[in-house]
Amino acid sequence: MIGMGYVGSCLAATLVESGLEVTGVDKDEKTVSGLREGVSRFRDPGLPEMIAQGVDTGRLRFTTDYGAVSDSDVVLISVGTPTRDHGRLVDDQLRGCCEELARHLRPGQLVILKSTIPPGTTRRLVIPLLESGGLTCGEDFGLAFCPERLSQGAALDELRSLPVIVGGWCRESSSAAEEFWRRGLGAHVVSCSSPESAELAKLANNWWVDHNIALANELAQVCASFDVDVIEVIEATNSIPKGNGRVNILLPGVGVGGSCLTKDPWMLWRAARENGVDLEMISAARKVNDSMPELTARLILDELARAGRAPEEARVAVLGLAFKNDTGDLRETPVAPAVAYLRAAGVDVRLYDPLTEPTEVERIFGSTPCASLDAAVEGADCLALLAWHGEFRRIDFTLLRDKVAPNCAVVDGRAHLPVPAVESLREAGYSYRGIGR
Repeated sequence: MIGMGYVGSCLAATLVESGLEVTGVDKDEKTVSGLREGVSRFRDPGLPEMIAQGVDTGRLRFTTDYGAVSDSDVVLISVGTPTRDHGRLVDDQLRGCCEELARHLRPGQLVILKSTIPPGTTRRLVIPLLESGGLTCGEDFGLAFCPERLSQGAALDELRSLPVIVGGWCRESSSAAEEFWRRGLGAHVVSCSSPESAELAKLANNWWVDHNIALANELAQVCASFDVDVIEVIEATNSIPKGNGRVNILLPGVGVGGSCLTKDPWMLWRAARENGVDLEMISAARKVNDSMPELTARLILDELARAGRAPEEARVAVLGLAFKNDTGDLRETPVAPAVAYLRAAGVDVRLYDPLTEPTEVERIFGSTPCASLDAAVEGADCLALLAWHGEFRRIDFTLLRDKVAPNCAVVDGRAHLPVPAVESLREAGYSYRGIGR
C-alpha cells in the first residue's frame, strides 16, 4: 500500500483484518514511525484500534523503502493528487511514486491505482512511468484504475459495502483486480471497459454530490425568502420516484469541504475544457457552495443584531470545526472562512470540536480551541452548530442556559434539527435560525 494517508490507512487496516499481509509504504518518516508504533493520525471510529492490532500481529508493517513492494503480489497506489488553478493536477507525488515503483516492479504483479486523477492520466502518465523500468504493462504486470469513493467517518464500513469500480488496462488486468477485491474485501465489483471510464465515474460521483448540495443551498435561500422551512420542502420533494430511485435533494449547510468535493469537480472541468467541452454547471455549483460560509456568518450576525448585540461586543461559540459531521477532518473546512468572516466583523469567536487535533485547529484557525464545551459556551451570545457530531447530539441545551448570555441564539449550520428540537430550544429561551429555516 503506497501512500499512508486517510484512504491508504483505512484500506490497509481493512485488508489486514480480512487476513492479508500488508506493507504500508510512505516517504514521510514521521508518519511511518508513528504507524510502526500502532499510532494513527486519523481518528475514525475503530481505525486506530485496527492499525494497532495489525501491527501487534505482525501482518501490518510500515516502511519508507519502496524495495518492499517486490515481495508483494498486489501493489496499491493511494498517494495525494492535489490540484491548483481550478483543477490542474499537481502530479509530483504520483510521478515520484510511479518512477520509484518502476525500479522495483517484477513480472506477475498487479498494480491498482486508487488516487483520484483526471481522465486519461492512467494511460498518458502512469503507464509510461511504470514501464520505464523495462517491464511492459499487460504482458509483464497488470494495471487497473479502481478509484476510492470513501466518506470520512464512514470509510471502514463503506470499504465492505460500496461497489468497487474496476477499469483495467487489459482484460487480464481487469479480471485480476476484480478477483482481488472479491477475495480481499468481499466487494461487489462494477466493471468498466477502460481506465478512462473508471476515472470519469469517480469524478462524476463527486460532481453529482457537489451539484446536489448547491441545489439544496440555493433552495434554502428561496425558502428563507418565503419564510418556509427548507427541510420540510426537501422531505416533500424527495417523496416521488424518479429513475432508478427517488428524487434525492441533499441538505443545505455551511459549505462544502474536504479533499474531494472541493477539488474533483474542478479536475473534471479542466479536463473537459482541454478536450473542447465547457462544463458550466460545475463552476456554477462551486460558486454557490463557496458562498455558503459567508452566508452562514451573515445569519449569525443578523441574529446578534436582532438581540441588540453589536459584532464587536458579541461572543460566538462555534461548535464543530470539521468539514462534515462525525469526523475530525479539517481539510478545506468551510467553517474556517465562516469564522474568519465573523472575526473580521469584530466578533469574539470561541472554538470547540472534540474530534479535531488542537494543533491542527490552531494552524488552520489561528487560535487554540477551548478544552471543553462549558469553556466554549461561557457567556456566548450565539451557539453556531457548524458540524454536528455525535457528542453534540447529547447536549442538553436547557442545562447550558445558565452559562450562555441572555437572548442567546442558536444558528444551525449543519445539525438540521427537527422541528420538536427547535421548539424545545425556543421554550428554553433560545432563538433559532437555520440555513433556509
